[in-house]
Amino acid sequence: MSKDDIISTLDRSGASAAEPVEQRGRRQPVLGEIGVVGLGHMGTAMAINLAAAGHRVMAYVRRREKMDELAALGLAPTRDIVDLFDCAVVISMLPDDAAVRDVVLGRPELGIKGLAAGLKPGAIHLSMSTISSTAASELASEHARHGQGYVAAPVFGNPDAARARQLFVVAAGAAAEVERCRPILDSLGQKTFVVGTDPGHANLIKLLGNMVTATAIEMLAEVVAVFLRRGHDPKPFIDILTSTMFGGRAHKIYSDKIVRQSYAPGFALPLVLKDVRLALAEAEKAGAPMPSVSVVRDRLITGISRGYGDLDWTALGLIAVEEAGFNVVSPVPPRAG
Repeated sequence: MSKDDIISTLDRSGASAAEPVEQRGRRQPVLGEIGVVGLGHMGTAMAINLAAAGHRVMAYVRRREKMDELAALGLAPTRDIVDLFDCAVVISMLPDDAAVRDVVLGRPELGIKGLAAGLKPGAIHLSMSTISSTAASELASEHARHGQGYVAAPVFGNPDAARARQLFVVAAGAAAEVERCRPILDSLGQKTFVVGTDPGHANLIKLLGNMVTATAIEMLAEVVAVFLRRGHDPKPFIDILTSTMFGGRAHKIYSDKIVRQSYAPGFALPLVLKDVRLALAEAEKAGAPMPSVSVVRDRLITGISRGYGDLDWTALGLIAVEEAGFNVVSPVPPRAG
């Protein structure tokens, strides 16, 4: 969902964003009702699990054709974000800083309200998007100004893990607000790590965690390319590696996909590049260079320029073998024109 798509159907009721907090707070949020903004693969899987756990889930969706599909999955779809304003908790699972800012801040100059102006005091925005620590801190301050809570809870895991409730959640925010969200988080993941009261810290952990995985995939891709260039099957090496010193989930899952040349759409390269750029900005702010992440950034730009933008980040393996001089049959059809 693009930034313009998100803001295009936000509330245009004309209610003043400056309406006093005490007036908007007369009716308390409906307990148990959860809103979800961002119904991509991850957000939809999470919303379905919440509905299965007995919650009434209001799902904000832009496209009319998605309404029947979401209703059939047990959700209460809406194309008007104002319908989420009575929810006790609203979850966002959006692609980037700009998208989350637009949902929270709206466009006051156009009479478009966002969550900060619309939610009741005491409601919580549970931000599960991968965004910058700066954006998280800014949004937390904006919600606090309106008497609302903000909990950052980015996740480690893909849509398959989301469907299986196997996500790992990293949560930060006011202790009481994190605890209020705990039943929701328990319905979505296998374990929640609470890392303090600063929401930005949770997002920093998520971004740097993604960099550990991204650089691991890049290194796996490079060594596979070396074995192929030398005329060897890389699988025995990968079996040895993942049975000894590197037996973690990331090495096992992604090395297998790279060896099998499995680049099916998943964590698409442009979204990976977004996270890489955010992580490099965090590193620059800290004065701590991450040169290996810069290599991954350049590889991603190369892959996207070659038309691989829809592929999973395991396509770093494809880029590595191409850079080693192999003529690889493109896994995506040529673009028209």
